[in-house]
Amino acid sequence: MNMTKINIAAVYHEAKSRYAYAYDKDTLHLRLRTAKNDVDNVKVIYGDPFNWGPKSKDDKTYTEHVWKYESTEHLNMVKEYETDLHDYWFIAIRPKYRRTKYVFILEKGDEQLLYGCRYIVDISKNKEKVLDLFNYFNYPFINPIDVYKAPEWVKETIWYQIYPERFANGNKENDPKNVLEWGSIENVKNNMFFGGDLEGVIEKLDYLANLGINGIYFTPIFTSPSSHKYDIINYFEIDPQFGDIQVLKTLVKEAHKRGIRVMLDAVFNHCSFYHPFFQDVLKYGEKSTYKDYFHIKKFPVFAGNPKDFHFDDDKNVLNYDTFAFTPFMPKWNTEHPKVKEYLLDVARFWITECDIDAWRLDVSNEVDHAFWRAFRKVCDETKPDFFIVGENWDDSYAWLQPDQMHSVMNYEFMFPVWSFFGHRSIKATEFKYKINKLLCLYPKNIGEYLFNLLDSHDTTRILNICQGNKQIMKLAYVFQMTFGGTPVVYYGDEIGLAGGHDPDNRRCMIWDENLQDLDMFKHIQKLISLRKTYPLMRELDIKWVDTNDNTNHLIYKKQTKDGTLYVVINNQNQPLNLMKEELVGDFYDVYNDKIITIKSNYIVNPYGFLILKKLCKNKE
Repeated sequence: MNMTKINIAAVYHEAKSRYAYAYDKDTLHLRLRTAKNDVDNVKVIYGDPFNWGPKSKDDKTYTEHVWKYESTEHLNMVKEYETDLHDYWFIAIRPKYRRTKYVFILEKGDEQLLYGCRYIVDISKNKEKVLDLFNYFNYPFINPIDVYKAPEWVKETIWYQIYPERFANGNKENDPKNVLEWGSIENVKNNMFFGGDLEGVIEKLDYLANLGINGIYFTPIFTSPSSHKYDIINYFEIDPQFGDIQVLKTLVKEAHKRGIRVMLDAVFNHCSFYHPFFQDVLKYGEKSTYKDYFHIKKFPVFAGNPKDFHFDDDKNVLNYDTFAFTPFMPKWNTEHPKVKEYLLDVARFWITECDIDAWRLDVSNEVDHAFWRAFRKVCDETKPDFFIVGENWDDSYAWLQPDQMHSVMNYEFMFPVWSFFGHRSIKATEFKYKINKLLCLYPKNIGEYLFNLLDSHDTTRILNICQGNKQIMKLAYVFQMTFGGTPVVYYGDEIGLAGGHDPDNRRCMIWDENLQDLDMFKHIQKLISLRKTYPLMRELDIKWVDTNDNTNHLIYKKQTKDGTLYVVINNQNQPLNLMKEELVGDFYDVYNDKIITIKSNYIVNPYGFLILKKLCKNKE
């Protein structure tokens, strides 16, 4: 029977994982999970696996040798984050020879448990077990090639997502035949065309530079029959309704002149029903050269018009794999050498020809890992500081390895923000726990590059999530812009563009300033400017000062050796009486550009916020 005071069932660590990873070529990060409020302290013992010496330093001739650990004083871990169920402990160590064995000591009252890779033991009764290396976790060696790396420029990037068909029409001569008047229909559908193109984006680059963004993410721009272009017919051609390769080259050059990077959308999970390869399979069946390029279950392949297709109750009518159950989008067999070569040529072509800076990978979690490893190699070889973002909606650690993707669209960030600010289905404390869980989900060097969005072409717009309340929407942007990683603005959010779920979220951009919310523009513009001015806003780690479920407010700080930045968010329709001893004194209100004095209390307006720089004269 387990008579320990510590809940050992909740204790968890895993070597060479998100719990033990190389932060850089010299530094190892270790994490340990315990039950919430269960353990008083956690210590680490670590040392080189091969560092053995005499048992006694005073007796150099003594024949018995013992292992010598580097942490002569057992090192205390920091209880960094808590969730509703667990505490997460953290320490950074620098093994002398870039390899180490390590073990944890958990303390509660007078109890000391040694937690190793093979057993847990009470060392107050079994002290000799401290030196049993058989039970130590092992990090064999920090090989530099295995350390996660991403382009440094990404850390300072604020992305802007553009849905090209609905952003701006710069050339009416390339409009589709059935083009509608710009913005004439609010309840838009995917079969509607309004004439947006790449020349329209070029015309608006100064607008984007003025907003402050320095990265553009385009949804697909290659030849396709749809408005969204996720069903691609020709990967080597810009859709004529958007322009041509020369227009894209001009766009990239003009963007680069303004310090703006360009990301394109790679749809390598599937293609269009009308792609020549799939059409060949429909025509020639098992005799087709391309029959193994797709996941065909049986022949003949369904050869009717996809518009007439219908599902049975089990959705098993299709005899070929697709994206979801969409007959228009047959799934590529990316394990096939020729398919792999074809798609990798696409990746290389647009980097080489147009000098793009990044790829976003559509439905990346359904494509095999071997393909993404080959894709990463091609991108790295073609442009060394290239950036890769996957579309993964869940825990994506398996894809965020040094030989695969740099980042993913961070829906694990978006959903808690929606719940707290928009749906109001969780309170401040639960929001804190969910954000803490996210911060422990990935290694810190990965977290610094995550693609943090509030909405996208696949979701309801953030204004609608906030039930039309623009003050609350502003708070969501305050949190996003003061969080680590790389923030993303979905086109039109900055001027108050509304929209329900896909496809209503793809409305035409509003360019009439009389119809734009210029106050929202100034708010997001200022937050972007502040994020560039104050690196503290980009720091990954959060130190929570206070959360309160009754008043539904958040107070947290970003802190480094260079200073402290406090953020106060009052997510309620009542004034907040700010009474926190830590926030007494003189501060620089960076958002409102003034010095304020906080005494025993300070009133924060309903749905208001503060971003405060602690002044040097206040001792930290």
